[in-house]
Amino acid sequence: MDTPPFTRVVAALPTSVPFVGPDQIERESGVPFRARLGANENVLGPSPRAIAAIGAVAGEAWKYGDPLAYDLRAALAEHHGVPIEAIVAGQGIDGLLGNAVRLFVEPGTPVVMAQGGYPTFSFHVRASGGRLVEVPYRDDHADLEAMVAAAHAENARLVYLTNPDNPMGTRWDATALTTFRTALPADTMLLIDEAYIEFAPAGTAPPFALDDPGVLRFRTFSKAYGLAGLRVGYAVGAPSTIAAFDLVREHFGMGRLQHAGAIAALADQEHLQAAIDFTAAGRERIASIADSLGLDVVPSSANFVCIDLGRDGAFARAVCAELNRRGVFVRMPWIAPQDRCLRVSVGDAEAFAILERDLPIALAAV
Repeated sequence: MDTPPFTRVVAALPTSVPFVGPDQIERESGVPFRARLGANENVLGPSPRAIAAIGAVAGEAWKYGDPLAYDLRAALAEHHGVPIEAIVAGQGIDGLLGNAVRLFVEPGTPVVMAQGGYPTFSFHVRASGGRLVEVPYRDDHADLEAMVAAAHAENARLVYLTNPDNPMGTRWDATALTTFRTALPADTMLLIDEAYIEFAPAGTAPPFALDDPGVLRFRTFSKAYGLAGLRVGYAVGAPSTIAAFDLVREHFGMGRLQHAGAIAALADQEHLQAAIDFTAAGRERIASIADSLGLDVVPSSANFVCIDLGRDGAFARAVCAELNRRGVFVRMPWIAPQDRCLRVSVGDAEAFAILERDLPIALAAV
């Protein structure tokens, strides 16, 4: 055959992926990054207890992990005060979002999200043949009112919201989210991606509404818990909705090292608080660097900060490329007018010193 027999949906997709990883950028440029400030990783790293737990089971890597992730789900259920049946665990939020899309999206299904929002979700929707309805941001926030209007106008099957937002770092509080949910059509599923929720102020997340089968909340160990390399996430929702994941999920998608590391990380809430404090200080440091250059920042409730360069997307892309060329890995939002910003992850003192030195050089070069 000349070409593989792809489905019509797949054959029509553009040849693109959601992200170009820092490893690929390094390979293409031949310049290793001196400051890794673009992937929203937690450079403080995982809890020592998590590292020890992973090491303790490393010799058992020949065994499959529990396909029910029972111990991890039980620990999460106790932590959140919900029944174990309200939790599904999987390969990071990305994998679970893919499962959710498989559950609810068919070719032509309308799905509402913020324009320029987290691209992996849109990647899943397009791969399933769904029809994306993208709503522009308003004042660097997801526009809840416009998303509600779009959901009604399009009879949307799904609405996807990140809170705190990626890529802008802004947030809505629990009251606004409760009002948002109530205003959506009764038969619309609401997916709330809370990857950065641990960094947000109290009152950001509403209580889990386990009596509402139309809401799924997604969380991860990749950010605050410092385990991005393990890929562990989970979703919380009504047990009747969570049970449906068993129809589509990869049952052996996580191994024993992932389970052990996540359980130990969850148990070390002191280390989690240290990561939250480290991140808050890092956001202030980024704001200070921006202020020294006469630049503003978008107030952030995540582990990154958007620096407003005050120009357009072309200028910001040139500055971003110049920083990458100099070995400083940063990213930026990809849709105007948010693409006027550089998105800088919280790093350590050495990375911030490099950013403080190289950002003005990159600005001057552009």
